[in-house]
Amino acid sequence: MARPRKCRKVCQMPHTKEFRPVSETLAKTEVILTVDEYETIRLIDREGFSQEECSTYMQVGRTTVQLIYNSARKKLATALVDGLLLRIEGGDYQLCDGKEEFCGCGGCKRHRHSCMQKRKMELIRL
Repeated sequence: MARPRKCRKVCQMPHTKEFRPVSETLAKTEVILTVDEYETIRLIDREGFSQEECSTYMQVGRTTVQLIYNSARKKLATALVDGLLLRIEGGDYQLCDGKEEFCGCGGCKRHRHSCMQKRKMELIRL
């Protein structure tokens, strides 16, 4: 009997959920990147986390992170090289409520990010 899949902790939803090539004729097929795959790309490639740190952050095993990360990289490469629509949706994840200690940022980044967005909007209005 297979083990049940654990939900991966995600602290920040993507702001843009769809990327498409300029030429609409190429984007007939789409590649689906799950939210948990997006989160591993964000943590490892953008934030500079190791796979071990990422696994702690997402509350899953390191080998699970490695599998998710490899799948995400393959999907990104396919979408970029073949000029396909990339859509971010679905997956086995649980959005962080901002009270988790593992966030390590004194509160969830999605809350901090929304505050930064509000400040940016205020500056734009001036």
